[in-house]
Amino acid sequence: MRFFDELPPMEFLRSEKMSFMQLIIPVESAQRAISYLGELGLVQFKDLNDDKSPFQRTFVNQVKRCGEMSRKLRFLKDQINKSNLTILARPALEPDTNLEELEVLLGEHEAELLEMHTNSEKLQQTYNELLEFKLVLLKAGVFLVSDQNHAAPSERELDEHVYTPEEDGGTLSLLEQEIQPDFSNKAGLRFISGIICKSKALIFERMLFRATRGNMFFHQAQAGELVMDPVSGEMVENTVFVVFFSGDQAKIKIHKICDSFGANCYPVPEDMTKQRQIIREVLSRLTELETTLNAGIHHRNKALSSIGCQLWRWTMMVKKEKAVYDTLNKLNFDVTKKCLVGEGWCPAFAKPQIKDALERATIDSNSQLGIIFHVMNATESPPTYFRTNRFTQAFQEIVDAYGVARYQEANPSVYSVVTFPFLFAVMFGDWGHGICLLFAALVLILYERKLGSQKLGSFMELAFGGRYVILLMALFSIYCGLIYNEFFSIPYHIFGQSAYRCRDPSCSDAHTTGLIKFREPYKFGVDPSWRGNRSELPFLNSLKMKMSILLGIAQMNLGIMLSYFDAKYHGNSLDIRYQFVPQIIFLNSLFGYLALLIVVKWCTGSQADLYHVMIYMFLSPTESLGDNQLFWGQKTLQILLLLMAIIAVPWMLFPKPFILRKLNMEVMSSQDRERGNKQRKEKGKEKVGGNEQRNDKGKEKVGRFQGRTYGILHTSETDLDVELDSTREHHNEFNFSEVFVHQMIHSIEFILGAVSNTASYLRLWALSLAHSELSTVLYEKILLLSFGYNNIIIRLVGVAIFAFATAFILLMMETLSAFLHALRLHWVEFMGKFYHGDGYKFTPFSFAALADDEE
Repeated sequence: MRFFDELPPMEFLRSEKMSFMQLIIPVESAQRAISYLGELGLVQFKDLNDDKSPFQRTFVNQVKRCGEMSRKLRFLKDQINKSNLTILARPALEPDTNLEELEVLLGEHEAELLEMHTNSEKLQQTYNELLEFKLVLLKAGVFLVSDQNHAAPSERELDEHVYTPEEDGGTLSLLEQEIQPDFSNKAGLRFISGIICKSKALIFERMLFRATRGNMFFHQAQAGELVMDPVSGEMVENTVFVVFFSGDQAKIKIHKICDSFGANCYPVPEDMTKQRQIIREVLSRLTELETTLNAGIHHRNKALSSIGCQLWRWTMMVKKEKAVYDTLNKLNFDVTKKCLVGEGWCPAFAKPQIKDALERATIDSNSQLGIIFHVMNATESPPTYFRTNRFTQAFQEIVDAYGVARYQEANPSVYSVVTFPFLFAVMFGDWGHGICLLFAALVLILYERKLGSQKLGSFMELAFGGRYVILLMALFSIYCGLIYNEFFSIPYHIFGQSAYRCRDPSCSDAHTTGLIKFREPYKFGVDPSWRGNRSELPFLNSLKMKMSILLGIAQMNLGIMLSYFDAKYHGNSLDIRYQFVPQIIFLNSLFGYLALLIVVKWCTGSQADLYHVMIYMFLSPTESLGDNQLFWGQKTLQILLLLMAIIAVPWMLFPKPFILRKLNMEVMSSQDRERGNKQRKEKGKEKVGGNEQRNDKGKEKVGRFQGRTYGILHTSETDLDVELDSTREHHNEFNFSEVFVHQMIHSIEFILGAVSNTASYLRLWALSLAHSELSTVLYEKILLLSFGYNNIIIRLVGVAIFAFATAFILLMMETLSAFLHALRLHWVEFMGKFYHGDGYKFTPFSFAALADDEE
């Protein structure tokens, strides 16, 4: 192990070293200090008021104020979006506006827009009513003219169409006269005209017929123009109707039905001269209203455009301010109420930057007191923080989806950058499909700045976030495809001529008897002559199955080696001696030996049956191997490896729990001795005079002031010792049965997992074979079959179907399948050997995160 101890440390293998800090900030510089720390984005504050509700916090009024401003900004944004205007993501810089001025400005803008919206709604409602009135006049007038020959004039005059001037004697226009209500009760044939939504017209007519028992006559016609629905705000098709009836009861029923169906009724005079005069007045009013509405919309859009230029800056300003006060609510006041005390985590490398930011905050706020920053010891586990970039971010997210690493735990994403895309490529190996994936990844990378500034769909956002993962998967797929010698399932003589040839010039028995080898093996990858040969499937199955086992054993050994580095880094010698050593022995005594047999068989060309060797290694270890012997001393080696595997099982199970029990008993006995010594010292201190007690109390206050809690603590030294002893006993509780059961479960899981995990890696063989065979079926049964016809249309259709099936089945479904299986192999088979994943992520207070959320 000395070789591993001398290796240089890997910076990316461990999370950043964290420091638990305490800040003592004067009130006058608190807001500016937190703002500067937010711009730095390297401090995670601890909530010291988690026992208080949000409404009991110190700065609740400031948070409410920012929340109200956020509501106004959302209202302005909604109005801009409804007007189909563009919001600038990065507006031109203008003079800075403080929060008070912004609050007043937002209030003015909101009040102005609400007033404009109210006036616009009133004008739009009047415009819609006049437009409907115009349509009713134009269509209903035709009905009335056509019915003049079927009824007497005296019977057609309706009571709702007889209008009188106002009581003050004022002169009204014809339009105003027609709108006036009438309470006449004349008898005879009457009519009601109006307009209704086209979708309700049929049901409306049936309801009228049933309500009047058929004593009505219903005329309808298409309005010809779209009218805005006052409820939904959409343009809808309407129908103009005229209902002829007789009697006051029928009139009341018809009006009720019109109200229930949302039909608008408008009076239409029978006199054609009056109709023309009213139409002219309506058209004149419509023109005036349209001009007024357009002017209002122009003024509104101009106001919204000026707001949109600064909306992003205002939103970020309010968000930052609210985030600052939310963070300040996590801080506590000291006993003097003049300083705020905060605690949190920061990376060790960031301490100089934090101190510099705090000094600038003190100078800029003109504070007479400086901000105190000091590092303390913490009892809780620090958060996990890995510095990533655009390339490694996606791989880190894949690992974090399983679980965030413990503090300073080995990071699997360092190795997953290579192993994940490689295992994917083993299942997806086809260099034609790999080129397609490479093209897609290059497009995402070349346009990453443009795509990163846009709002993408869920699928595109997922693909864009993993663009570098797709790039590596494509490159490794091309590499494995060259090894498999498959280009859309077609083999090519890329690296020279084949090593095989037919037995006779006609090659009639190539697919039955087979080929013969006549030169050196093919230089790289699978020989193209295996394609179509009768031994193709057995050869490729054997090759890919053995390759899967070798890759699986290598990756599992890597995981166990990482458990050694973890235990070595944290100084846990028990895990090295009684966990790492027996695990590495057990795995390699059985499955490492299998990997050795595979390599020896490939190198020697032996015909030994490895299934028989591995089975009878357990059933009859002393039996002669016969033809299955691959090398001298194999039988003795098998017996030795089997004994080592058997010994490794109790080695994993028993020593560690008993050693932990012994160490715990030693610690408890030492604690008991220390507690007895303290009690004897306390009895001696009780005899000391009152002056010395007062001095001790003064020293105690100063000492505790410099400790973790800021301020004067009214706690005696005796109480403090008792408290520390109880805390120490709480943390040192040891349950031997629980530890033993946990170790037993872990040992059984590893032993059974060594078998199941090795078998699990056979999915590499299965999916690679499935991908190859599916690609072959699409090529032979679609492309070649269509080209067998001497018809250009059939050939084009075959090419289109082949391209569609390749894109959606092989490049999408098979890609997702191989991705998920590679994910499973990393999460369970690889990371399960060393990775705990029960930490929590470092989430600093950062303004940059607010900007990313806004975008």
